[in-house]
Amino acid sequence: MAKTRTLPDKFYDKNYETNGIHRVPLWRIGCFALNNTATNLYLFLMNYATYYLMGWVGVGMMVASSLTMAMRIWDGVTDPFVGFMVDKTNGKFGKNRPFMVIGNILLAVTSFVAFHVTHNLPQAVRFPFYVVVLMVYYLGYTCQCVVTKSAQSCLTNDPKQRPLFASFDGVYNTLLFAGLAVITANIANSFKDVGGYASTQFFHTFWMLVAIVSGIFTLLAVIAITPKDRPEFFGTGKPIKVGLKDYWDTLKNNRAIQMLVLSASTDKLGSTARTSAVQVALFACIAGSTLLQGNVTALTTIPTCVLTFLCISALATKFGQRKGMIIGSVGALIGNGALIALWLLGDPTTMTSNPETGALNWGYFLILYLVLTVLTGGFQNLAGNIVIPMTADCADYEVYRSGKYVPGLMGTLFSFVDKLVSSFAPMIAGAMFTACGFADHNPVMGDPVTMKLRIGTALCAYGVIMIGLVCNLIAMHFYPLTKEKMAEIQDEVVKIKMKAMAENA
Repeated sequence: MAKTRTLPDKFYDKNYETNGIHRVPLWRIGCFALNNTATNLYLFLMNYATYYLMGWVGVGMMVASSLTMAMRIWDGVTDPFVGFMVDKTNGKFGKNRPFMVIGNILLAVTSFVAFHVTHNLPQAVRFPFYVVVLMVYYLGYTCQCVVTKSAQSCLTNDPKQRPLFASFDGVYNTLLFAGLAVITANIANSFKDVGGYASTQFFHTFWMLVAIVSGIFTLLAVIAITPKDRPEFFGTGKPIKVGLKDYWDTLKNNRAIQMLVLSASTDKLGSTARTSAVQVALFACIAGSTLLQGNVTALTTIPTCVLTFLCISALATKFGQRKGMIIGSVGALIGNGALIALWLLGDPTTMTSNPETGALNWGYFLILYLVLTVLTGGFQNLAGNIVIPMTADCADYEVYRSGKYVPGLMGTLFSFVDKLVSSFAPMIAGAMFTACGFADHNPVMGDPVTMKLRIGTALCAYGVIMIGLVCNLIAMHFYPLTKEKMAEIQDEVVKIKMKAMAENA
């Protein structure tokens, strides 16, 4: 069927179809997803901050873990302010791009100062200085993170395209965390004579890598969103003033965002409880080899990426994002339960034949671990990454429900509760290690392995996420945006937008 113009000429875009659906080339979705990867690079960097705090700032395990929790809460507190600014912004540089650029610059500068200046100061001022720098750091983190959610609604409103963001995002995050796990282990190993993970050389090398790659990713994301960062793609097709009263109305009556926040925040708590220190404890301490994690990860990364892309592309686009979340949660629940049983009942030390090199030993434990990790990763990435494009559905639902377009509120409400809940993750890991006898350092290769440590580490790695997955299923039971409902909403939003455009023509 030939395409016909259904919008005023000045608003016509070659990606519009006859039903008012606007699309975007696939490469733009893939490049814009790098905005989330750019911030996740810094998230990964900060996962190692406890080593710096204990090694150079002079604080103990619980203080370091508590600071991480407090800063995540502060990060959440800044969200509503930044979201309000996003909803108010509509300049020549668009609504979203200024926050991407400013946020990434703040992240680069403040993280540099935190890890390069703090340890050169007098001991008495190191901790307060680090805290102040970190507060500014998280303001930049919020600026860039908000856009990942807020720009979803203007990137595309095609229900078959929106889940593709999660496909790219899931693959990128799998590659990112797997690749960085290998890279950081090798960086730490190269500086093992001067402190390894706690050395200033480790943090300098790691910071340079993160700052350069994150900057490149941000540039690509800005290029990708540029043609859609315009008023005609913002919800109603024209700028609408919103105030605090509108925010309260949305919070009180938008059931979709309420349930999505419940689902995503508990999911995030589980995934962030599996901190870098927990991963090191699993492989370096319990399995007995620092380099084993990198060798094992190298085998699981590509299969997990492929399964993630297939799960999201096939399931979410066919059955809708809500059903995709449900399928992913059930699959991940089964997989994580099996992994807990494997680590507690099996012998992890059989994974390597040479602890010094991390050489793989192809026994039952390694084979089961690889299979379960790939399958669980595919389903878990489906459940975890689909929430970002689902935020755009919630924004469209608000336009449908009230006529208000508040993507900044959607993104920051999501982020606020997400960060508030997930802020407890480092403290969970810190409390677990302390209870297991590691009050002054994280478990590393050569430390004694007790059953208590094995149980605590396995629960942090796989058990906490299972709680989040159960909450996913509960939340999706009350989530109103089925595939059929979204089709109805998109039809109504198109009518609202075309009416606004006609009035301004």
